Amino acid sequence: MTVLDSRALNRATLARQLLLDRADMPVIDAVAHLGGLQAQEPQEPFVGLWSRLRAFDPAVLSTLLTQRHLVRTHLMRRTVHLLVADDAVAWRPRHDSMLRQRVLGVYRAELNGVDLDALAGAAREVLADGEPRSMPEIGRALAERWPTPGPRALGEMAVALLPLTQLPPRGVWRAKAGVRHALLSEWLGREVDPPAPDGADPVGQVLVRRYLAAFGPAAPADLRAWCGLAGLPAAVSAMRDELITFRDERGRKLIDLPDAPRPDPETPAPVRFLPAFDNAILGYDDRSRIIDDAHRLLSVAGERVVLVDGRVAATWSVEAGTVTVNPLANLTRADRAAVVEQGQALASFLSENESDRVLVAPFPG
Repeated sequence: MTVLDSRALNRATLARQLLLDRADMPVIDAVAHLGGLQAQEPQEPFVGLWSRLRAFDPAVLSTLLTQRHLVRTHLMRRTVHLLVADDAVAWRPRHDSMLRQRVLGVYRAELNGVDLDALAGAAREVLADGEPRSMPEIGRALAERWPTPGPRALGEMAVALLPLTQLPPRGVWRAKAGVRHALLSEWLGREVDPPAPDGADPVGQVLVRRYLAAFGPAAPADLRAWCGLAGLPAAVSAMRDELITFRDERGRKLIDLPDAPRPDPETPAPVRFLPAFDNAILGYDDRSRIIDDAHRLLSVAGERVVLVDGRVAATWSVEAGTVTVNPLANLTRADRAAVVEQGQALASFLSENESDRVLVAPFPG
């Protein structure tokens, strides 16, 4: 079985994440290809798409959101994702059990004895008037019937039990707005797809294909880390005739789509600035293809990172129109120049051409 080293996996990831070459692709197609973008920080997807698309216009993303072609909803890993509406309604039922269990993992004691089906029905009644509500507002309304658990536990469980979406202006370019929830079916004017019959898992197979197209080659553990679903081995097994296999340097079996890009490992990789919680890093159990183990915690701490030669080599922040880069290792003169050039372009994008200031801090080592 062919062994793919870390550099080969890195270049495959960059190509599929649209980070090796910026793509000439409509925004909605890019969001679909990537299987959504993690978006609990509402402005971060704009940077993620700017780094991936040529001539990205943030107004296009905002319009897609306000016109209901894209939605913000809790899904993979119970985190907020920006998704194409078609994917949200198709994928939500497959994630229901995971969403429920993750909330119970936090609030099991508080919710002990609460009939979750009754809770879901009551939450649906709260939202039936079409008035958007925050999670605390939902929780307080439910606490009138279930006073013991407390509004927070009730609100978080309601958001997990019901297919909801976070409404604009949350997630619109440069908008600052709180989270207001509405029923996904009401917002989109169509019902969420029904669960598949027992024994069938068509959505699971779709998730496998879509994940590999955007993240492969990868191990089943990586797939699970991306979506949070434990029950996809059956889907992978059912697809074995349409998948090919490799091994990584650790000996893990990797699966992939036969015709997906696997560039030459020596393909040059340009500097790229990634937003907080970018799935190019979080979408794997083994993240060594893109980030050193010593820096792994950066990816879950909300640090924005810079890729140099395809790997995390710095963090970045922006304040008063200045992008500040803090290297995690010494940069060569050429790499530093490339970081500055790309940082200037980012500063210009974020400031709407009012600033292109970049500060690269010295490496403290």
